[in-house]
Amino acid sequence: QVQVVESGGGLVQAGGSLRLSCAASGRTFGTYAMGWFRQAPGKEREFVAAITWSTGTAYYGDSVKGRFTISRDNAKNTVFLQMISLESEDTAVYYCAAKITVGGVRWPSEYQYWGQGTQVTVSS
Repeated sequence: QVQVVESGGGLVQAGGSLRLSCAASGRTFGTYAMGWFRQAPGKEREFVAAITWSTGTAYYGDSVKGRFTISRDNAKNTVFLQMISLESEDTAVYYCAAKITVGGVRWPSEYQYWGQGTQVTVSS
């Protein structure tokens, strides 16, 4: 089992920035990648970014490329999502997830462990 806990959400003005953190604990040695997803009211869960633990290879959703950066601290089993130039369309609950299976990282169904989510609200 892997436990995942997000933090760092909040209210920010458009154009501002936030950094989300995701701490993983438990049987993390078998984790292949960590991902960030978001879900706005009435919308499907959307892929934001992912990073593989061993190589640090990063993946991004089209809507956040160039504005969001995912990184990891292996020693602390923590993943970060730095968000800049935030827009009102970025308002959502942001979820961190862990996957132990090798392969694709862009679909929610590929992840086995999820956090409770953290709210990000961007005011215009």
